[in-house]
Amino acid sequence: MKVGRGNARDQEFHDFVSARRAGLVRTATLLTGGDAHTAEDLVQTTLTRLYVAWPSFRAARNPDGYLRRALVNCLVDEHRRPWRRAERSTAVPPETEAPVSADEPEAAGEVRRALRELPPRMRAAVVFRYFYELDIAETADALGCSTGTVKSQTARGLDRLREALDRSVSGAVI
Repeated sequence: MKVGRGNARDQEFHDFVSARRAGLVRTATLLTGGDAHTAEDLVQTTLTRLYVAWPSFRAARNPDGYLRRALVNCLVDEHRRPWRRAERSTAVPPETEAPVSADEPEAAGEVRRALRELPPRMRAAVVFRYFYELDIAETADALGCSTGTVKSQTARGLDRLREALDRSVSGAVI
């Protein structure tokens, strides 16, 4: 599909978005702890920033790393916004649990809820290391930090996930 009367850059960006958007939304959904609405906003913000920086992106040695870094930067920026501290958007009102779809095992819903409890950068470290199987250096590049920080954030994140999952299991047992 051709983009209106735009130039080659617009067409190239459009083709990129068409090919990569679904994967970005999946990643953003994990990074937001399963919040699909915030994930969509995160992807939109990331793509807007990417369009502005398109020449830099095209010249990047590691475009996938550039894209992951942009996504994490937008996530962190989103959590720093003052209004975010006062309000928290959720797909389902807080007094009810999110329904688990028929295709999703109950454990996946528990992992999503546990991921939601992690701070954004810690969540990103765990998602990149264990859901996307990036090595420590690639994760450090995506997060813009040292490999030591990735190791500590990942270890702490896994500990917090275990605690949250233990709480949910022990809370379910009568």
